[in-house]
Amino acid sequence: MRICSLVPGATEVVAALGLTDQLVGISHECDFPPQLGEIPVMVRARVDSRSRSSAEIDAQVGTFLSAGESLYELDEPGLLAAKPDVVITQDLCDVCALTPAQLAAVLRKLVPPPRIVTLTPRRLDDILRDTVTLGIALGKPEAGALLAAQLRGRLDAVRHLVSAESARPRVACLEWLSPFYTAGHWVPDMVEAAGGIDALAHAGAASHTIDWDRLAAAAPDIIMLMPCGFTIERTRAELATITGHPQWNTLAAVQRGAVYLVDALSYFSRPGPRLIDGVEQLAAIFHPSCYADRLPATVERLTPHEIPTSMAR
Repeated sequence: MRICSLVPGATEVVAALGLTDQLVGISHECDFPPQLGEIPVMVRARVDSRSRSSAEIDAQVGTFLSAGESLYELDEPGLLAAKPDVVITQDLCDVCALTPAQLAAVLRKLVPPPRIVTLTPRRLDDILRDTVTLGIALGKPEAGALLAAQLRGRLDAVRHLVSAESARPRVACLEWLSPFYTAGHWVPDMVEAAGGIDALAHAGAASHTIDWDRLAAAAPDIIMLMPCGFTIERTRAELATITGHPQWNTLAAVQRGAVYLVDALSYFSRPGPRLIDGVEQLAAIFHPSCYADRLPATVERLTPHEIPTSMAR
């Protein structure tokens, strides 16, 4: 089977099912596991997210969307030459990845036409169901069901571990820093599974903008900085946009040193298997006594008055 996966989380599932050698195309964001490096990239972003600030990225995305233009460029000759039997895409977010509508005209040129598997995950349970769906679509139904069961088992283990904790911290998860966006869709489910209460968003609902007053009014016990698609290092490069704001040090979570940076790119932004790693990280932050007061190596705690002197560009 010749598989073209244009969704990073789905590509991780393909690899977990032992089908990496059958991938004939991926997107520019498919970077895990590492052995994907030799597979042709079929989709690239038009927005330069590496050298631009969060505010500049937001403005550029808004310009493209207002003009009705795609945020992604498809390698049409490459896709046609790959002749995939199955193409995996998503229909959740125009900003996150190429959509089926953008692929339709190209795929009609393929004879025979490939099977299109479209994923639309909005909740944490949807990601587990998508794992089963992909297993069936790729001829590995038992492996897909087993992987989903393993992920479910880890999720249940976290729920059980924190269930005895009476305190449930109110948590503000910020998916973007300039402007502020709440982290929607599956993130509130992740917070709940880890023994917390999302102070800003509702499970399954899309991310939305908030201002400083809304953040302050939410009175979060913990603030999680998880800009979509950012690593911890990339987030640190943007910290001055918020820590230099006059309201930053007035927030109770900041005063208590309860601000954390996570690798959103790997564990929160992508609807895939590693979201369960993200739940485990959150649980260790929310209920440290359940984890021997050890912060995961994949998490950084911001000191109460840490204010970078400049923002990397």
